[in-house]
Amino acid sequence: MRHGLSRHRLNGAALTRHTVRVTVVRPMSKSKHVSETPATAFLKKQQVPYTEHTYEYVEHGGARHSAEVLGFDPFTVVKTLIMQDESAAPLVVLMHGNKTVSTKNLARQIGRKSVAPCTPETANRHSGYLVGGTSPFATRKRMPVYVENTILTLPRIAINGGRRGFLIGIVPQVLTDVLGATPVTCALDGDD
Repeated sequence: MRHGLSRHRLNGAALTRHTVRVTVVRPMSKSKHVSETPATAFLKKQQVPYTEHTYEYVEHGGARHSAEVLGFDPFTVVKTLIMQDESAAPLVVLMHGNKTVSTKNLARQIGRKSVAPCTPETANRHSGYLVGGTSPFATRKRMPVYVENTILTLPRIAINGGRRGFLIGIVPQVLTDVLGATPVTCALDGDD
């Protein structure tokens, strides 16, 4: 082979084949891979494609911090909130990162007298995750899931993958198709 060319014959006609060298360029620093969490194991079992996004977790940084660090719009970063009704029955609320939950509107829409956030200890016990790393997937207790309806109109969202400092990118339809989340309208401007 000379100059990357070789000659072959096909039905008597001469063919020229070019030799192509492919070089794989790897980034200088590898993207940090997070070991499997109950949430990612659940998504793999359900054959749901997702992307991994890691960042430096900051206590009380919230969805705004992760959005800023990762370069995402806070509206597309979805926070997972563990709340409870008047009888202390737990429920999951999925809300935009730059919005808060109107608990009055939520309670009215889901037919409850009242809804309030759980204490961090109670939220950890119900979900099986630490606050700041709560995913709606593969929670310890089976809880009803409610999603702000405008989240479902987005092309893609980032949501916690089951560990602090770890978001996963998915299409929002996974929330209704896989989790059975019920759409609600309870967003207020401002974040927690």
